[in-house]
Amino acid sequence: MRCWRICRQRYAADAANGEGARLYGGRWNSRGVRVVYASSSLALAAVEIFVNLEPNLRPGDLVFIEGEIPDALRIERLELDALPRVWYRSRDESLRRFGDDWIRTGNSVGLLVPSAAIRGDWNILLNPAHSDFPKVTFHTPQPFEFDTRMFR
Repeated sequence: MRCWRICRQRYAADAANGEGARLYGGRWNSRGVRVVYASSSLALAAVEIFVNLEPNLRPGDLVFIEGEIPDALRIERLELDALPRVWYRSRDESLRRFGDDWIRTGNSVGLLVPSAAIRGDWNILLNPAHSDFPKVTFHTPQPFEFDTRMFR
């Protein structure tokens, strides 16, 4: 399975260690829980970054990183019917508990979670503490630039 991340160039070396998620938490993890957020397509990764940008801020130092998760590795999927009805409108504790519990159990290297930005599409959480995580490979970061029409 391929996955993608987009980040600022200065964070590219640490893009696959889960440190940012550990420091700040996210929709699917609490502060203190290390997890790597990735997307199932480069387009979804772009939207996930775009919805979190400051208005009218067009960063000029973005890179994308393609990852490869070997097919032999176990990836779980969080089913929509397990989530609150309007889960995509919040980032509350009930959502973080799903990711925190998944990390704690250590049953798989990856967990597919629904995208709040593009409902119907999927992001993937990666567990950097999992014994299979070293088998996940990340390619050299490549420059990424948003189309200027997105900032009109």
